[in-house]
Amino acid sequence: MKTLTKAEEQVMQAVWKVKEGFIRDILEAMPAPKPHQNTVSTILKILVDKEFVGIRVYGRQHHYYPLVTKDAYSKSSIKNLVKGYFGGSFSDAVSFMVKENSLSVEELEILLTQLKKAKK
Repeated sequence: MKTLTKAEEQVMQAVWKVKEGFIRDILEAMPAPKPHQNTVSTILKILVDKEFVGIRVYGRQHHYYPLVTKDAYSKSSIKNLVKGYFGGSFSDAVSFMVKENSLSVEELEILLTQLKKAKK
């Protein structure tokens, strides 16, 4: 899956939030400070080209909807991060987070318990 720039991700987050809508709906879903409508429009065109967003045209109005789910993109992004920075080792990534105090041992134990329950 293609990666997105920070600006593209911000617009994509708004598209996922509204599920489908016109540019004004997407702008309303974005946090402040909101980018200019022309900027969002340009980014949406890029997202359509990258096949992350679909478009329906009604005269001069464009109706946008996600083609890629947030879960699918998140999964791909995390895999790419782990592959790029930790040689594909998720255990190395988790070890790094524990060492950097981003993840406590207690939180890790809770995650392990949840994973064991989900596996059953």
